[in-house]
Amino acid sequence: MVAAARAIETHRPAPLARDEFAEHFVRAAPASAGWPVRADQIPGGRTNPFWERLGRYFAVRTRVLDDHLLRTVEAGVRQVVLLGAGLDSRAFRLGWPPGCVIHEVDTAEMLAFKQAVLDRSGAVPTADRRPLAADLRFDWRDALLAAGFDPAVPTAWLAEGLLLYLPAAAERHLIATVAELSTAGSTLAYEIKEVEGVEVRAHPLYTTAREQIGLDLPALFDPEPRPASAAELARRGWSVSVRSPYDFTRLHDHGPFPEPDDPLAANRWIFAETPAPQPGNG
Repeated sequence: MVAAARAIETHRPAPLARDEFAEHFVRAAPASAGWPVRADQIPGGRTNPFWERLGRYFAVRTRVLDDHLLRTVEAGVRQVVLLGAGLDSRAFRLGWPPGCVIHEVDTAEMLAFKQAVLDRSGAVPTADRRPLAADLRFDWRDALLAAGFDPAVPTAWLAEGLLLYLPAAAERHLIATVAELSTAGSTLAYEIKEVEGVEVRAHPLYTTAREQIGLDLPALFDPEPRPASAAELARRGWSVSVRSPYDFTRLHDHGPFPEPDDPLAANRWIFAETPAPQPGNG
């Protein structure tokens, strides 16, 4: 679904984000082979509440997190970990500086599908890409260390569209593991729903998703109360910024924008950073 949204955005005039590989992922999976990958293929065009509204949301999220990672490596970080990497192609489509290592953590099945599509596309990574098969619901620390991750150097961590689906215990473990493995100058970006709000299953955004692609999105979200992960990071000494996606849709003048009874209004993007090393303190 996110890959389809990225493909649609890629083919728009003056796209906010570009992902030339996204269309290949969509077409390679039998369940999504008939989904739109261009704006003129969207049923109903601009009136479609799913592909237009949620699709544009994913485009803004992609651009904002691209920019975040690139700013982090421009500041000197050379180790990146994509948690729940899915069909993220940042290791191939972004211009990484020399010496960058990109760890992509996801299930073995996801990584195998992704690699097969990338191989057929002739994709060449623009950094030292290291896929790691691991289930983030369980312990993944030792596997990451065995894959060459260095906890002694700053890291840019990204959990894009992940924590909404993890059990609360897995989210707590993920945050604790990231904090344990992060030295000064590391960053973490992730997405949450800040409040549960009212029942949203009947909203056109979600009913259209069920009708057009057979996907019940709210059913995928883990139903447990979410941990206060941003507060936990702050307690550990991280500086934490909690932003609304609409901060960025206004910044880029790119929808979606707020609307009544908005199921996206509870979404928050979290940007956290460990204190930078002080002169003379290593």
